Amino acid sequence: MIKILKDHKCGRKVMKRRKHAALLISAVFMAGLFFSLSGCGDARPVRYEATFLRLFDTRTTIIAYTNDKDEFARHSQLIYDSLEEYHKLYDIYNSYEGLNNLKTVNDYAGKAPVKVDRRIIDLLSYARQWHEKTGGKINVAYGAVLRIWHDYRERGMEEPETAGLPPVEELERASEHTDINKVIIDEEASTVYLADPEMSLDVGAIAKGYAVEQVSRIAVENGFISGLISVGGNVRAIGSRSNTGKPWNIGIQNPDPGEGSSELYILDITDASVVTSGIYERYYTVDGKNYHHIIDPDTLYPSEDYKSVSIVCKDSGMADALSTAVFNMSLEEGMEFIESMPETEAFWVLSNGEYRYSSRFRDFIKR
Repeated sequence: MIKILKDHKCGRKVMKRRKHAALLISAVFMAGLFFSLSGCGDARPVRYEATFLRLFDTRTTIIAYTNDKDEFARHSQLIYDSLEEYHKLYDIYNSYEGLNNLKTVNDYAGKAPVKVDRRIIDLLSYARQWHEKTGGKINVAYGAVLRIWHDYRERGMEEPETAGLPPVEELERASEHTDINKVIIDEEASTVYLADPEMSLDVGAIAKGYAVEQVSRIAVENGFISGLISVGGNVRAIGSRSNTGKPWNIGIQNPDPGEGSSELYILDITDASVVTSGIYERYYTVDGKNYHHIIDPDTLYPSEDYKSVSIVCKDSGMADALSTAVFNMSLEEGMEFIESMPETEAFWVLSNGEYRYSSRFRDFIKR
């Protein structure tokens, strides 16, 4: 997870867990958003923050400096509403009245095409592109395998004493139903059809970042020119901080939180995205070993080379896809892949605790 450090005005240093000499102005609840407002008692922009937990099964935070509380509330409401729409469309676990989402597509696998919102087709088309670019390391048709791991992980977290691993045979059978070419998209009819009745879609490797990028564009079109949108480990910086030209400060979380600082680095980011995939968020333990949620399609088991992989690039959807894909590549393959992409950098924390960097990643590290 990427932690957003709170930076206050009036020359104060970055503080964690407490505000230093800040005046708490007010708090407003709106559509599940909590707004905490702090200011300096002068005419300069005030830092506003909205946090909510309802979407994409993770914590979402919006941060911006504005001169007007109502302006921030208006932008935050737009961002929340837009993210909620994407959350419902891309949900594979829950149904919503009057809405065909990805769960609907999965429910009709092998039965019939499902007419869907254009935003579902756009996501699946985008995911297909990254499937090709990454040699199959990103595969939204991998739901049959991922669902098995999901169910074992959920049971293992609820009843640790009975935690176990999925049988290899069960995983291998499921992997026979992951051919992305059997995801049939009819753009003219706006339908999606899973030709294999035993396959299912899981867009967890790409959906959050893709949604954040689309919503950030909507926000910019509506005048949100300086702020941060963070959805779990996906952070999109819009413009610079407080329209001063100063970069936003974004911390990369230490995957070993019990050892040293909670952040490995603070990055200076302007109008770009930072996404981290790591082993420390969704995992369960079997016989003293942790098994996380990033499954290598070659082994059908969690990847073991890294503790985390962080990507910096402009587009949040691209960063989300790359963080997962590179996590499932060898260091040499991942490094070569990242270096072939313009304006894209990566940072690896290896399983033995060592660090590796792409050629210009250090340029973003706050001095």
